Amino acid sequence: MKITFVLAGLGAGGAERVVSLLSGEMILRGYEISVVSFDAPDDPIFHSFHPQVEIVRLAVPAGSGPFLRGIQASYRRTVSLRRLFKQRRPDVVISFLTKINVLSVAASAGLKIPVIISERNNPAIQSAHPFWAKAWHIAASRAAVIVLQTHAIKAIYPDSVQKRAVVIPNPVVPQSHFRVPHDGLVLAAVGRLERQKGFDLLIKAFVAIAPEYPNWKLIIWGEGPERPRLQLLADQSGHAAQIELAGNSQTQADWIGNADLFVLSSRYEGFPNVLLEAMSAGLPVISFRCDFGPEEMIADGVDGVLVEPGSIENLSLTLTKLMGNEELRRRLGKTARKCRARYEVASIVSKWEDLVKKEIYSRGK
Repeated sequence: MKITFVLAGLGAGGAERVVSLLSGEMILRGYEISVVSFDAPDDPIFHSFHPQVEIVRLAVPAGSGPFLRGIQASYRRTVSLRRLFKQRRPDVVISFLTKINVLSVAASAGLKIPVIISERNNPAIQSAHPFWAKAWHIAASRAAVIVLQTHAIKAIYPDSVQKRAVVIPNPVVPQSHFRVPHDGLVLAAVGRLERQKGFDLLIKAFVAIAPEYPNWKLIIWGEGPERPRLQLLADQSGHAAQIELAGNSQTQADWIGNADLFVLSSRYEGFPNVLLEAMSAGLPVISFRCDFGPEEMIADGVDGVLVEPGSIENLSLTLTKLMGNEELRRRLGKTARKCRARYEVASIVSKWEDLVKKEIYSRGK
């Protein structure tokens, strides 16, 4: 059976990470797997892929600037993708993220190739141009299946979507927590430097208690458009020496060895992979009770701590509680590691495999 995954690019994102894991496990189960992206052949690939996974990079960039230019770029992407579908004739296509889902469904029109689309974020908050919002609903009505990451996300969609949607969480590869020697203690946060991730809230919460914990340092891993604003916030806080914007980690999850406590400060999420990675490594975790994901991943007070969404004051209080109590951190981290059983790669891939087989066999292939 030939399965084709479609992504925008092969950078350091969560969807890319999931596809690298799914494709590798499916190769081991005897499937013929290709991963198609629109970035250039010489662009870096952040996540590792099984050597038998065929990587196809179409080199059709997204349009920048005026809306019409973006639509023209999307048309070129659709034509290129359709040409590939005609040549390769995959048994099923699995696409990730809103715009790519729209393009994949459009590219498959009339080819009798089922397309499974996967949404990865909070549709109630994520902003989208009216054109793409309308296009997505059309694509969703024509897709074979819609895969969502949490039951909470599924619940906010209209009945027409819910009836055709299934929930499959992301897989996780357990990370060994080998401590990298470092002075003091490290509060770690990871993600793209953008408003969604709430690092401005985190810096303010940390600064409020930094004088009480001079041996603690806040390290934020990631890059993005908010870097100048976040750096200015840190520089003007009076505690710049305790705050570091460390950039992207060299490899997936290598930040874990530097961390003593992890915090997720997002304003909203779809399914925070990095939270799961931290828990599976046995790190104590704190997370805003944001939509969506954390509440389905953390049992509050058992394997992590949930905080009122967006509350700088409550986040500061919770940080104080854990930063000042090594035994509590140890207990929470030990329990958090048990999440591995729920999200192991083999188990999650079996859910995808059942979905693919059901769709293929229902069409008589």
